[in-house]
Amino acid sequence: MKILCFGDSNTFGYIPGGEGRYDQYTRWPGRLQGLLGEKYQIIEEGLCGRTTAFEDSTSPGRHGLDALIQVLELYGPLDLLIIMLGTNDCKTQFQPSAGLISRGLDQMLEKAGALAAPPLHILLIAPAPLDEAAALGNSEFNLASVAVSRELAGEFKQLAQKYSCLFLDASAVTTVSRTDGIHLDAAGHKALAEAIRKLVQKI
Repeated sequence: MKILCFGDSNTFGYIPGGEGRYDQYTRWPGRLQGLLGEKYQIIEEGLCGRTTAFEDSTSPGRHGLDALIQVLELYGPLDLLIIMLGTNDCKTQFQPSAGLISRGLDQMLEKAGALAAPPLHILLIAPAPLDEAAALGNSEFNLASVAVSRELAGEFKQLAQKYSCLFLDASAVTTVSRTDGIHLDAAGHKALAEAIRKLVQKI
């Protein structure tokens, strides 16, 4: 079974506080590989700063929709596409609402369905919301960003129903680290991988 993990810095495995990247066996895609075993092929496609459909003025090349089109061609055919995005869409430069972010993700899901070879299963993950520490220690986010991030799970769940996707609200199993209010710590990656494993094995 070939699984593509498509996301941002929390899929990349960015260590809270800017200390680098967790190793393969700590970040959740690598942990997922270990939990599922060799009959599964996990492809890691995490990029720091990636959005759903916003073009970041300070970090070019983070447009998720464009990248998704490329990776579907590069790695297809896939059995399962896991998407966990939305955190970076909450940046102040985009002045987003949860509904606007959801529309960007809607475009991604529509494109995935049109381009990927069937049968393709999709697992949509709503990222764990930002903590208020993100607004205090990072100029890219403010308290409005935190509030919007808390609304994403409800919007994303509706999208999952629209496209008949599997759905996971990451906040049900983990939270971001208070070190920076944005990224998962090692325990968070472990909990997320275990929750994803249970869903994957139901397919």
